[in-house]
Amino acid sequence: MTNLVPLRHRFRSIYGAEPRLFSAPGRVNLVGDHTDYNDGFVLPIAIERRTFVAAAPRADRNVRVQSIQFPKAGQFDLDRPGPKRQNGWLDYIEGMAQALEARGIKLIGADLLVDSDVPAGAGLSSSAALEMAVGLALCSLAGDDKLTRAELAVAGQTAEHEYVGTMCGIMDQLIAALGQPDHALFIDCRTLEAKPVPFARPDAVVLICDTKVTRELASSEYNRRRAQCQEGVSALKSVLPHVRALRDVSLADLEANASLLTETVFNRCRHVVTENARTLDAARALSESNLVELGRIMVESHRSLQIEYEVSCPELDLCVATATAQPGVYGARMTGGGFGGCTVNVVAEDAVASVSQALSGALERTFGKAPAIFATRASTGAKEHV
Repeated sequence: MTNLVPLRHRFRSIYGAEPRLFSAPGRVNLVGDHTDYNDGFVLPIAIERRTFVAAAPRADRNVRVQSIQFPKAGQFDLDRPGPKRQNGWLDYIEGMAQALEARGIKLIGADLLVDSDVPAGAGLSSSAALEMAVGLALCSLAGDDKLTRAELAVAGQTAEHEYVGTMCGIMDQLIAALGQPDHALFIDCRTLEAKPVPFARPDAVVLICDTKVTRELASSEYNRRRAQCQEGVSALKSVLPHVRALRDVSLADLEANASLLTETVFNRCRHVVTENARTLDAARALSESNLVELGRIMVESHRSLQIEYEVSCPELDLCVATATAQPGVYGARMTGGGFGGCTVNVVAEDAVASVSQALSGALERTFGKAPAIFATRASTGAKEHV
């Protein structure tokens, strides 16, 4: 975890003021990928790695931003919104500020310094962590706490849609805002209801394997998958008028009306429909502390993401195959948008070292790449450090 004392000192040296400190976590999804933008169900946890924002108010309406990780500093005027979709990390910050203003939060100017140990581009939702930490900081500096955490999450989603150009669902922002220690969250992405599910087994941890495969296709292909799902819904509504999203489609109805869809669109829809069912089953298994059943569902989910949704890659597939062959592994799957990034593994605590070694060896032998592997337990959502 980032040491807050150096961050505080660095802020003072840059801005000459005493900051308040805020943070929000990255996330890993146990089951339920590409279901959130289909009004479906997800089962993520907040991880122990976080994005931190040191913040102090200004007397004007300017926001100045620097990052420990990125050399480019930025500045924008809250009264004169800048151009959108500049393909940089500052899009997330100005987008978040403008989304808050649009919701009636009268922000004040701020100096911000960002630090993070959530790896960027790894599919662990560093973007939502940044949005929630910045959003909480800006609202707190303005002295306005009218937004619920769910509303703060929706503002972050708006920032992604309008300023970044990724038509994401709501899962990442919700878990970054609402995460609870020792619990996964079962989230209904239509109603935004989030139900904590205990995940505090002392003998098991979540092991994350970052393949270091750059997710270059993630944004464009993500938007394409979303469009394909919408195409499926439009076709199915002609015979199933109650359907608003794939969340409303049963597997029996989908299969009965397969002739209305192209093969590709049918496969995309089939993944979402079956993944929703898997997520319901996984939440039930986790609530019963049945990690064997949870693991079986995770592996089944990976196969669907690999074959029907086509968002995996050879490195992810190798990691899942390697992990599931190791003693002490309950389950493994790719997590996040896909096309690279990470696998999530539920592993007996005494098997972490051997499983990590097996994953590193397999990736290095086959692809010449050394992954980054770390264990985590479920952590807390966005907060101020006092």
